[in-house]
Amino acid sequence: MNAAAVVLLVGFGMAGVVVGVLQRGRERHAELVAAVGMPAVGAAPSHPFASADRMMGERFGGLAAALERAHVGVGPAAFVALVAGVGLAASLAAFAVLKLWVVVPAVWAATPAAASAWLRRRVVQRQRAFAAQLPDALTMVASSLSSGHTLLRSFQLLCEEADQPIAGELGLVVREAQLGAPLLDALEDMARRVDVSDLVWVVQAIRIQQEAGGKLADLLHTLAGFMRAREEVRREVLVLTAEGRMSMWVLGLLPVFLLVAMTVLDRSYVQPLFEGWGLVVLGMAAASVVAGVAVIRRMIQIEV
Repeated sequence: MNAAAVVLLVGFGMAGVVVGVLQRGRERHAELVAAVGMPAVGAAPSHPFASADRMMGERFGGLAAALERAHVGVGPAAFVALVAGVGLAASLAAFAVLKLWVVVPAVWAATPAAASAWLRRRVVQRQRAFAAQLPDALTMVASSLSSGHTLLRSFQLLCEEADQPIAGELGLVVREAQLGAPLLDALEDMARRVDVSDLVWVVQAIRIQQEAGGKLADLLHTLAGFMRAREEVRREVLVLTAEGRMSMWVLGLLPVFLLVAMTVLDRSYVQPLFEGWGLVVLGMAAASVVAGVAVIRRMIQIEV
């Protein structure tokens, strides 16, 4: 017990060191943003993982893009280091509770999958928040255009009134335009960063209007009404699939909870599962649970 406690403390200590380094890197990046007045687009922040971030950004562009969309505030190398530290701490904690060495590699391997799922969920939550704010934002911009303001000035006014995440993204667009970048190009960069289909349509509509002419305010009002109608359909779909999502969580987590509970309460009852062919049976059961969760998840995913 003492040895396990020492190992556990060492694991949490390593995770704490990683978190401390990441926090210092974020503080330096925040100081840079405050000094310059805008985020350094395309430039790596000055922190211990800067070089590794550039290397991993070139090789693993998907991870860098996901971190940017999730607005996590750390680079790919820092995120990988943090996941490794948390995985070590979690695996040692599982060993301290269950007293089984077999859980150490299992938890260590499951940590990257859990981190990837958390990152995807954070990206989806941010995208949904942005999409929910977009219709009202378009209405405000259209009203500002009708009162005689320019499109850039309308975005500036919206940044002062709107909430995150749309205020931060539009603020970056305004600052890029003030530094000389074309406004439509800045909007397209924002659409690429956020990766929301409704925003892509808005940017395309604005570009077509700029080329063909017409009243942009009326166009934005029409787009806002269309997006509100789609949002109502999305909410109805979420209500109709709520039971399926609950079933997915229960069926996925209940076997894990029961296994841990029985191991803690009566170790001899489940000991055969961790020896010989029991490991094969346990692996097959885990694979069947994962397959079932994947099937349910596929059934409840309905694109609107």
